[in-house]
Formats: sequence, C-alpha cells, structure tokens
Amino acid sequence: MVALGTAGQASDMDSGIAAVVGAAIGLLGGAGGGWLTLVGQARQQERQRLIDQKHRLEEVRREAYSACISTSKNVSARWWRVADRLRTSGAAVDRWEAEATEAHAAWAAFSAAVATVAVVGPRPVAEAAEALRRAMYALDQAAVAWHEAARGAGHGSLPTFDDRYMEAVAAKREPGRIFQQAAREALNADT
Repeated sequence: MVALGTAGQASDMDSGIAAVVGAAIGLLGGAGGGWLTLVGQARQQERQRLIDQKHRLEEVRREAYSACISTSKNVSARWWRVADRLRTSGAAVDRWEAEATEAHAAWAAFSAAVATVAVVGPRPVAEAAEALRRAMYALDQAAVAWHEAARGAGHGSLPTFDDRYMEAVAAKREPGRIFQQAAREALNADT
C-alpha cells in the first residue's frame, strides 16, 4: 500500500510541476506577445510620424515654390507695365513714377520667397531659385536704370535702356523654366 501512495504522490508532484511550467510558459508567452505588440506599435507610430513629416514638408515646399513663381511673375508684370508706359509718348511722368515704385517694391516679396525656397530646399531647387533671383535682379536693375534715365530726360523713349531691359526679360526666361522644372521634380509632379 505504501508503494501506491508514493506513486500517487509522484503523480501529484508531476501535475504540480506541469502546472508551474505551464504557468511560466503562459507568462512568458503573454509578456513576449505584449512586448512584440509594443515594438510593433512603436514602429508603426514612427512610420506614421515620418509619413506625416514628409507630407508637411511637401506642403511647405509646394507653398514656397508657388510663392516664388507668383512673386517673380508679379515683378515681371509690374515692370512690363512700366516699360509699356515708358515707351508710350506723352505718358504722364507721375503715372509711371508710381508704377515704377510699386514694381521695385514687389522685389521684396520675391526676394523673401526665394529665401524661403532656400530654407525648405532641396538643394537643386534652392540653387535654381537663386539663379532665378539673379536673373530677376538683373531685370529689376535694368528697369530701375531705365526709369531713372527717363525721369532725368523727362520721357521714356530711350532705346538703349529699352534694349537692356528687353535683354534682361529674355535672360530670365531660362532660369524661370529651370526653377519650375526643379520644383516639379522635387514634388514628384513631373510624371
């Protein structure tokens, strides 16, 4: 009878060990699964953060590129109106004086837009914006010189200054095209 009791005790002991081992495995499995879930969630949150950051940067770039393009067009259009007035005989000096002041003032918005592009990049777009800025500066300076000479002469019919201005207008076209191309590529919009 004693032998049966020992075997029964051994069986109870095996069941107890199995229960402890089973509980330990369950605990480790639960902890491991929880850890894997946390790691997975952290990775997903990091991926989402990077996606959101990329979208914000893309939006900031799109706005900066658009501002650069529109302000460059504004400077060009304003100086074009002044040039048209300067070419018109009998145009009132005070009329083209006010328009020249506005055209030259438009430069500040364009310059600020180029600076923003330089900050948000990427480098190829920033370099293209700087090349456009230099071309627009040459246009602005040619127009200012024509305006100042016209003010001194009392009329705007000054072919040498008109020619210099038209050369600057032609010279800005390629940098403008290159900037727009670089912006499209940076935004993956050139498909």
